[in-house]
Amino acid sequence: MEENSNKKEFWKGTLCGALAVLLVVMIGMTAKNYLPVSKAEQNVANGKSKIKLLDQLIEEKFLYSDEVNQENLEEGAYAGYIEALGDPYTIYRDAEETEKYYSDVDGEFYGIGVLFSQNTETKLITAVHVYEDTPAGKAGVRVGDILYEVDGVDVTDMNLDEVVSLVRGEENTVVNIVVLRGEKKEKVEMDITREKIQSQTVQYEMKEEEIGYIRITEFNKVTYEQFQTAFDELEGQNMKGLIVDVRNNPGGLLDVVCEILDQLLPEGKIVYTKDKEENEKTQYSDEEHQFTKPLCVLADQNSASASEIFAGAIQDYGIGTIVGKKTFGKGIVQSVFPISDGSSVTMTTMEYYTPNGRNIHKKGIEPDIEVEYQYDETNPDADNQLEAALEEIRKKLDQ
Repeated sequence: MEENSNKKEFWKGTLCGALAVLLVVMIGMTAKNYLPVSKAEQNVANGKSKIKLLDQLIEEKFLYSDEVNQENLEEGAYAGYIEALGDPYTIYRDAEETEKYYSDVDGEFYGIGVLFSQNTETKLITAVHVYEDTPAGKAGVRVGDILYEVDGVDVTDMNLDEVVSLVRGEENTVVNIVVLRGEKKEKVEMDITREKIQSQTVQYEMKEEEIGYIRITEFNKVTYEQFQTAFDELEGQNMKGLIVDVRNNPGGLLDVVCEILDQLLPEGKIVYTKDKEENEKTQYSDEEHQFTKPLCVLADQNSASASEIFAGAIQDYGIGTIVGKKTFGKGIVQSVFPISDGSSVTMTTMEYYTPNGRNIHKKGIEPDIEVEYQYDETNPDADNQLEAALEEIRKKLDQ
């Protein structure tokens, strides 16, 4: 997802004002039907707020009131208030969740080494990348595994941020996970020891016939430097063509994908955004760098947001061929607004448009060459989509 991670941007007045609304909503006269006690009726008559009335209900009637954590109640109210906006990409994070979010963006955290993605409709959380030489890889977590339980907690209907908080923890502690695997949804249980993880968001290698291959699993703060290292290394090996793989890439930072595209595109627009007031902001590529060799982009139904900005710009300029399946279709941008207590709100603030003016929200990007991925049980490492991209590069080299 695209998130403008500038921590200095802080809508203090607006946000606090919005949250204050929650605290001054007045209880209706029907409240006496739910609290048939004179004290509650008097509170309603005196204009006591709904939140205070609910607190009274909890104190007087809730069976487990002595176990209630007031801070958790307040945080739940804020989270629910933002969730009620009905936008799956607008999220309230408490201080702990915010700290973990920034760890994600920075590319360093304590965990098991898996990139998870959540389907916004089914809520299922799936492993889309397992980093090399990490606890998860050594324990046997596989791409495509559906996360089912974390330390005995059923996570199939939980928010991704909440689940990530459960998976992560202190260094050298053990987390128990249960995943559902394969078409039969076989349950596989694993105990995994958490370690310090530095995100390797870019993998690369030189394929046969000097065709370079770069895979980008997400766009965070370390991605540009890793991409540049991979690109320079492949160029140093006399690369004749390039495949950039953004399959299963859920997105990331807008500025980072633009930095990478600036190394590939001719001079001109990379992407532009519009906010609710129709204010436009455009990101440009300069004339200093331009990739002129045969180029393919591998994308699929899980390529979202920044990945779609990447594929859309390459397609609009006609400098490369998109191979695979239609992308996810997330054409909106989120901004992060820190709050002074360490919490934050990530809020949808803009739509983005490709260089030719396409808004692909809920539409996706159609590939130039459509190829359905076919899993080969006899050869699990086989990749027919990658083979199609390699064949396309070869054709261009022969021209």
